[in-house]
Amino acid sequence: MSEHLLVAAGFGGQGVMLIGQILATAGMFDNKHTTWLPSYGPEMRGGTANCTVVVSDEPIGSPITNTPNELIVMNIPSLIKFEKEIQAGGVMVINTSVVDRETNRNDISVVKIDANSIAEKLGNLKVANMVVLGAYLEKTGTVTMEGVRKALEKKLTDRKASLLDLNIQAVEEGMKSVR
Repeated sequence: MSEHLLVAAGFGGQGVMLIGQILATAGMFDNKHTTWLPSYGPEMRGGTANCTVVVSDEPIGSPITNTPNELIVMNIPSLIKFEKEIQAGGVMVINTSVVDRETNRNDISVVKIDANSIAEKLGNLKVANMVVLGAYLEKTGTVTMEGVRKALEKKLTDRKASLLDLNIQAVEEGMKSVR
């Protein structure tokens, strides 16, 4: 598939925007066409947040999609809101640390990952989003790990530069958990 239409969704503060930014930036490093479009609920932290990321080999017509072929779900409200919109044959990655219910869909591929416990083992719960990103990448191959590494280097600067290795490790652990 040359076009990945992803919606990543969760509570504000879970890092879904960073997932989208890293994916879109990694896509650019991989010489693909990319867009990243954030969408916030009315409340900031704790409210729902989602972003749409398009990564394509071809020029992108619109940064918006009502029918993604890929979905990252970080909380139950996001599962309820977006599971009906994903295209048949699509891929849904679910953080089972937070989402304790099954999807109603049997026409999609579902990847379940206990991202919070993997992040805890790495010593920082805040990298659960990168664990989920790793699981997503292993399943979809949307961008390369090299692209992700470069995107993280670009994003994590100044005082956050010390978190680079931890974030890369979290992505790699997420990939391993799906293999």
